[in-house]
Amino acid sequence: MSTATLTERPTDASRGRTARKRRGGLAAAYPNWFYAPAGIIYAILFLVPTFASFYFAFTRWTLADTEFIGFENFVTFFTEPRLFTGLTNTLIYAVVTSLAKVVIGLALGVLLTSGIFARGYLRAVIFFPVLVSTIGVGIAFKVLLDPFNGVVNGALAAIGIDGPGWFTDPSIALLSVAAVDIWKGVGLATLIYIAGLVAIPQEYYEAARVDGASGWTQFRNITLPLVRPATVTVVILSLIGGLRSFDLIWAITGGGPGFASDTIASVIYKQYAAGFYGLSTAGNVILFLIVTAIVLPLYLFINRKSTEL
Repeated sequence: MSTATLTERPTDASRGRTARKRRGGLAAAYPNWFYAPAGIIYAILFLVPTFASFYFAFTRWTLADTEFIGFENFVTFFTEPRLFTGLTNTLIYAVVTSLAKVVIGLALGVLLTSGIFARGYLRAVIFFPVLVSTIGVGIAFKVLLDPFNGVVNGALAAIGIDGPGWFTDPSIALLSVAAVDIWKGVGLATLIYIAGLVAIPQEYYEAARVDGASGWTQFRNITLPLVRPATVTVVILSLIGGLRSFDLIWAITGGGPGFASDTIASVIYKQYAAGFYGLSTAGNVILFLIVTAIVLPLYLFINRKSTEL
C-alpha cells in the first residue's frame, strides 16, 4: 500500500471526530424544531396578512375582484379632510392619554408604596377598572355623563352648575373619551410603577435621609432615575394603545358628534363598513407605519438614555 493511499484514507480517530461533530450539530439544532409550530402559526396569522395588506392597500378590491390603482388610496386618505381629522385626533388622543397615565400612575404608585392606611385595598380599587370590559365601561360612562339625564350633570345641576355635553359637544368630546380611557387604564400603569418602586433598594433613601435630603430631592434624584424602566414600559404600552384605540371611542361616541372624536381606527371601520375596502386597508397600513415610526424610535431613545445613566 502506497504512502499516498494511507494519507488519503481517514483514520478511525478522524472518522470518530467527524461523527461526533455531526451528532453535536444535530443535538444543537434539535431544540430549535420546537419553535417551528409557533413560527408557522405566527407566519399564517401575522406575517402573511401583513404583507398581503401592503399589497391590497394599492388596489381597489372586493371579494370577487381586485384592481391595482397605485397610491390613489393613500392620496385620498391624506387629502380628504374627514379622514385627515381622524389622524389628527389619533395623535392628540395618544399623547393626552399617555402623558396622563405616566403622571397619575407614578403619583399613585408612590402613594401606594408608602405607609398609607388600607394600601392593599386601595391597590385593588385602582386596578379594578382594568379588568372591566371596555365596551361595558363605554356604555356605563355614556349613561353617567348623558347631558340631559346623566347622574353627573344631575349632581352638578343640584349645586347650581350647568354641566357640559361631555360627549355631544364637539370641542370636548375627544378629551372626554380620553378621560374615560385614563380612568380605565391608569390602574395598569400604577401596577407597573409599584413593581418598579418596590425594586429600588431602600438603602438609597436611608443614605439620602442621613445626608438631610428632602422628600422632593429624594424623588427627583433617586425615584425618577431608578423608575425609568417602568416609565419606558408605561409610555410604550400607552402610546400603542392610544394610537390603536377604537372600542372605547366607538362604544361612547361612534366617532361623533360628526367627526369630532374620530380616530384612524374608527375611520378605517367606517370606510370598511361603507364598502371601501382598499381605502380601509390603506388606513391600516398608515396606522401600522405611524405606530412603528413613533414607538420604535421613542423606545430606542429612552433605552439609550437609560444606558447612559
